[in-house]
Amino acid sequence: MQSQTTQSQETLGPPNGDGHAARRAAMALLAEAHPDELGAGLAAIDGCLDATEIRPAETGLMMVRGRIGGDGAPFNLGEATVTRCAMQLASGEIGHAYVLGRDREKARRAALLDALWQTEMFRPVVERHVLAVVRARRDGERAVTAARTAATKVDFFTLVRGEN
Repeated sequence: MQSQTTQSQETLGPPNGDGHAARRAAMALLAEAHPDELGAGLAAIDGCLDATEIRPAETGLMMVRGRIGGDGAPFNLGEATVTRCAMQLASGEIGHAYVLGRDREKARRAALLDALWQTEMFRPVVERHVLAVVRARRDGERAVTAARTAATKVDFFTLVRGEN
């Protein structure tokens, strides 16, 4: 029984392999990108892109769920406006995008860049001209937020209680 399980896993590949995690990370960065960052990335790609919309950009509501303390029972926090799109390249790769808000063009660009990221030829271009730029901006914003937060930190061990 063990050999059949091992053989089927090798044939199908790991369910959460490195490729899935890398694409998930790329899609998250595309969702966080500003529309001009996505446009600059598409402008950096040479050649005419032959792509069709499988699912045209559409806007709707999605329920946002939270957990008390991060690991408690889930609860409905509220609704968020989300725009989704799916694009297919002529070579067959399909890109998907879900972005917060109503920006349909951003959803189209993100889906197209997701499809391009899946190709061997365009992946380095997308990594260099889009994902690296978004990652650098995001990390800079997080560093500024961390610095502001650190400035308000109180070290309670250095306070004197006044009981002497």
